[in-house]
Amino acid sequence: MLNGLWVGFFLVAAISAAARWLFGGEPEVFAAMVTALFDMARVSVEIMVVLFGTLTLWLGLLRIAERAGLVDALARLLGPLFARLMPEVPRGHPAIGLVTLNFAANGLGLDNAATPIGLRAMRELQTLNPTPDRASNAQILFLVLNASSLTVLPVSIFMYRLQQGADDPTLVFLPILLATSASTLAGLLAVALAQRLKLWDPVVLAWLGSAALALGGFMFVLVTLTSTALAALSSLLGNLVLFGVIILFLVAGVVRRIPVYETFIEGARGGFEVARDLLPYLVAMLCAIGVLRASGALDLLLDGIRSLVLWFGCDGRFVDALPTALVKPFSGSAARAMLIETMQTHGVDSFPALAAATIQGSTETTFYVLAVYFGAVGIRHARHAVGCALVAEAAGVVAAIAVTYAFFG
Repeated sequence: MLNGLWVGFFLVAAISAAARWLFGGEPEVFAAMVTALFDMARVSVEIMVVLFGTLTLWLGLLRIAERAGLVDALARLLGPLFARLMPEVPRGHPAIGLVTLNFAANGLGLDNAATPIGLRAMRELQTLNPTPDRASNAQILFLVLNASSLTVLPVSIFMYRLQQGADDPTLVFLPILLATSASTLAGLLAVALAQRLKLWDPVVLAWLGSAALALGGFMFVLVTLTSTALAALSSLLGNLVLFGVIILFLVAGVVRRIPVYETFIEGARGGFEVARDLLPYLVAMLCAIGVLRASGALDLLLDGIRSLVLWFGCDGRFVDALPTALVKPFSGSAARAMLIETMQTHGVDSFPALAAATIQGSTETTFYVLAVYFGAVGIRHARHAVGCALVAEAAGVVAAIAVTYAFFG
């Protein structure tokens, strides 16, 4: 899938460039494409410098939280809920702790670090699967919730915005939180409908009702604020929550008498490995998308979509953020590259860049997650996993565009 997508970018760029040369008399398009290749390779390395530090910091802090028992406490707290949503998983099974740790990593926006934890969780769930080549209900629910990727602190996106020169990297905190909540809720409801889960169970209702009340109350407050006030509130809450989580992890480690510094170093070592392994993918996708943009093919596609949107009488500013949404189901690295390219083309705090950042934080990469997680345990029959994950993906994109207009429109 990724092979076809990557090669397709170059082939479409070549066809577009040839057309501009032969029919438009623009031979300089080839020089622009070659320049884009080298520029994007350089940008990839610049991003990796910041990414090394970001992943190292948060994997170290996450290791402190794990050693301090915060992850186990969260697993116990979520135990009654998982018992209803995954009835075939026994209480106290190792899968529950790994699922919780995966959600914690996703919640911190550490999508690359969350993958190895998620694979371990999927393997534990596979030990309970009576038909090894067919996805179990628990595995499907885990995959869909993983694909919806409830992100409380999108630190990776903050890092990309910082690297591109944003004055306030956390400006998109609240929009992403609202969009990712919508995608997760849609994914959960889709799975519940397909698996006939008893969402009216008192425990499930208590969790969902509390989340709905909190989100509803939050939205009630937000609609009374102006766009400027919303942006300021998002910035304030983003920074408060970010630093508050760090203090919580450190205090918990001190209270539990663990060597916080040594534990941080232990976890931080993994950040170098994760960031290093990501560099080839980032170079590959950024260069392909840079060539696609320089050839004029991407602009041609967006102009066509924009014309259609305007014909219906709608605002077309969100169209420039759609490349991130269009490739997100297939490739996280391509979506990440599209986000960075949108920031560079339109400006890091432009409306398209803010919309693309919100879309990027709203969901995970559906087909990549499905291929990696199910492929790792030999599952060939995904059942309703794809449909439910795409429902969550669509809900996240629509919500992301809507909240971007509410906050920055």
